[in-house]
Amino acid sequence: MVRRSTRVGDLLQKEVSHIVLQELKDPRIGFVTVTGVSVSDDLRHAKVFVSVMGDSEEVKRTVEGLKSATGYIQACIGRRVKLRYTPEITFRLDESVSHGAHIEQLLRDVKRERLTESGEGE
Repeated sequence: MVRRSTRVGDLLQKEVSHIVLQELKDPRIGFVTVTGVSVSDDLRHAKVFVSVMGDSEEVKRTVEGLKSATGYIQACIGRRVKLRYTPEITFRLDESVSHGAHIEQLLRDVKRERLTESGEGE
């Protein structure tokens, strides 16, 4: 049986993604993907995990933009999602996507080195 907090998290992920991609006009916010939402059992707090593409400065600006838009996003959620209490949203940077891309690049480099050492890359 799926817990209610999980179902609410899935719904919040969909709604927050839509709001960030379609409604926010903040120029600081770059390419953002909402990777997940963790909702407390009492449904009062929600951690929204986001992945941001770009260099460290773009990531920093995007996270600042999201944090400043938190009130607007919560208000939109309150109007759209019928819950007794609108969860307090906090944004967290999800580094798993960039970490995975880094590991993939390291594996490609190792493969290229092995091909070069064996003479197959020439």
